Amino acid sequence: MSQVERYLDLPLEEVIGDRFGRYSKYIIQERALPDARDGLKPVQRRILYAMYREGNTADKAFRKSAKTVGNVIGNYHPHGDSSVYDAMVRMSQDWKVRQLLVDMHGNNGSIDGDPPAAMRYTEARLSKIAAMLLKDIDKETVEYIPNFDDSEMEPVVLPAMFPNLLVNGSTGISAGYATDIPPHHLGEIIDGVIMQMERPETTLDDLMTVVKGPDFPTGGTVQGIEGIKQAYQTGKGKIVVRAKAEVEELRGGRQQIVITEIPYEIVKANLVKKMDELRFDKKVDGIAEVRDDTDRTGLRIIVELKKEADATAILNYLLKNTDLQVTYNFNMVAIHNKTPKLMGLQPLIQAYIDHQKSVVTKRVTYELDKARDRHHIVQGLIRAVSILDDVIATIRASKDKKDAKTNLIEKYQFTEPQAEAIVTLQLYRLTNTDITTLEEEAAELERRIHELEAILASEKKLIGVIKKELLSVKKQFSDVRRTIIEHQIEDLKINMEVLIAAEDVMVTVTNEGYVKRTSIRSYTASNGDDPGMKEGDRLLKRLEMNTTDTLLIFTKQGNYLYIPVHQLPDIRWKDNGQHVANIVSIDRDDEVIDAICVRSFDEEEESLLFVTKLGMVKRTQLSLYQAQRYSKPLMALKLKADDELISVMRTKGTGELFLATHLGYGLWFSEEEVTLVGQRASGVKGINLKEKDFVIDATSFTLDEKVEFIIFTQRGAVKRMPISEFDKSSRAKRGLVMLRELKSNPHRLVGCKRVLNTNEEYIMTTDKGATATVSVKSFRNSDRYSNGSFAIDTATEGTVINVWKDKQKEEISE
Repeated sequence: MSQVERYLDLPLEEVIGDRFGRYSKYIIQERALPDARDGLKPVQRRILYAMYREGNTADKAFRKSAKTVGNVIGNYHPHGDSSVYDAMVRMSQDWKVRQLLVDMHGNNGSIDGDPPAAMRYTEARLSKIAAMLLKDIDKETVEYIPNFDDSEMEPVVLPAMFPNLLVNGSTGISAGYATDIPPHHLGEIIDGVIMQMERPETTLDDLMTVVKGPDFPTGGTVQGIEGIKQAYQTGKGKIVVRAKAEVEELRGGRQQIVITEIPYEIVKANLVKKMDELRFDKKVDGIAEVRDDTDRTGLRIIVELKKEADATAILNYLLKNTDLQVTYNFNMVAIHNKTPKLMGLQPLIQAYIDHQKSVVTKRVTYELDKARDRHHIVQGLIRAVSILDDVIATIRASKDKKDAKTNLIEKYQFTEPQAEAIVTLQLYRLTNTDITTLEEEAAELERRIHELEAILASEKKLIGVIKKELLSVKKQFSDVRRTIIEHQIEDLKINMEVLIAAEDVMVTVTNEGYVKRTSIRSYTASNGDDPGMKEGDRLLKRLEMNTTDTLLIFTKQGNYLYIPVHQLPDIRWKDNGQHVANIVSIDRDDEVIDAICVRSFDEEEESLLFVTKLGMVKRTQLSLYQAQRYSKPLMALKLKADDELISVMRTKGTGELFLATHLGYGLWFSEEEVTLVGQRASGVKGINLKEKDFVIDATSFTLDEKVEFIIFTQRGAVKRMPISEFDKSSRAKRGLVMLRELKSNPHRLVGCKRVLNTNEEYIMTTDKGATATVSVKSFRNSDRYSNGSFAIDTATEGTVINVWKDKQKEEISE
């Protein structure tokens, strides 16, 4: 056979599909998901079984964890020691599991996320309740399979004398499946199991009269009975878990918030750090200090408040913005009949009941066989004692043990087991009194055999046995419920005005979307220098605002970002801002075009006027732009597919509007022609555009103002022109030309800006990266029919593509 023929030529997707399929099946069934019957993952089951086999139980001394881990790896679980030790530690952590399965001496980690000590330092043994999971495992109650090297047998599932899956919960991620089952109260779950076992027609509502909901080891409050019910019905549901917090009065009229229980699986140290960051970043005013006073008496986090602070408002803010309140999502997936399955409460309880029936039936069968065997032997011993002298004579006349057994069977019709028992009988047992003892034992065995046979013959008696055992576990191990269940999820309303320290700040927004707020002190110290920016970026807006104001940032794609000023990063004037995408996630190809400051959204007559590239105009009441939820971009107006927003103006709706287009048309009409519409509307046609024309700029003004424009063309020409050159028209007209049309290389507008004062300077940039500064005062007013004078030589410097006002030369605007 040649070398080449040893290789199979298979398609890659087939090989990968097959291998990944096998791998997935393995990690789903043998690693990450718990069994619906005993609630254990394979590694946990192997740890408990290994400890049981080694006699490392609750009634004996502790034993080094490393010894157990070595045992588990060597005999049952051929994986890394850390995965075994981690699983073992988790079963000993009273903030992770409701009923500890492993008792551990030494450092087994903490609720602050500290790692446990290495396994060579810690000692462990099975807990008392873990013994209930393994009880009767030696009575052939569960199936065994060979271990990985066929040297030993290991159980497929533990007998589980209590419903461990629901009591301790489980969490895990495998291929295509994840599970999140919360811990429950032992007593409640046992009552639920008994109810469903005795009355199989029990409804979920009946069950929920005893099983109230999750019972987390860390306590806290659970809100949302609907979410619990949905989870119990379908296996999926959502609840809110909230810390236990109280407001305490201090001397001098001050208050503090005391937190004594935190939500399940939350790392306390991270929670305290986050709360302190909110204080440090001045996200909320009124917190004097956050400290962790936890000691051996229990968990205690203190949030000390300033004198006039509103404790309820601050507590609500902390609940909403930190892990003091979290959402817990049920996803009750378990392995049932060798398959991962999303199960509700009743199927999970039923899986446990079926398992218990099987376990108890097998145990009773085992005990019955043993009792019958013993009864048979006792009968033989009673007969042997009654003909003792003959039996002794027969044995003495035999050659050896085997011959003696044969003679007894032949002479007196004893069976083989009886003959074995007789020949191995010790002499001291042959006293006269012994026959009565044997007869008592025989009677007791008969009673036991009848009892066991009755259990096997009657489902009702079988259920009675299971019930009795469950109630004894409940009596021995059940404790007080730790988690409070509340029906409704409380809607946290936060009055931010109470929580924000009012402070005047300077807000900057750059062309590339970088934003920041700066204290007036830092701004003043800069002596009028440019704010810190990336190279090539420029200032788009500089606004003097207060931390109680709101910044609205508008983007090219017709969206707006609603950002309360106190949420802007507080950065020094000379340092770069933070990109707005870090505050609100915006589209990668979206661009910031403008920003406005809003003190109050209540002003009825205030409206926003939008102008788009394709000539649409829209006016909407400012109050409609107030947002409750603003974690993502909100729609400012509806745009057609190829349109974009070019201008946003704040107006009272009684002024005038001027639109300028690329081909050099200008249209002046009254703002009143643009009727008020809703926030999500697209508006009306503002100007009738020629083919390939588009709007480049828009200006709003009132008739009593002096209005002049400065116009820039792609050929580098600039001209200044008063509004009096135009006649007022109406909406949706073409407008008047403001350039002289040339046959070859005609001028096209790249900017039409309103002159606010003659000291303004504008910067023109070309496609070759050249710039030219244009001072307004160096241009005189001219009429509509001239093309202005050249400010840049496009032949050498390139075509003008952009124009903007130098913000440092401009007075600060509101």
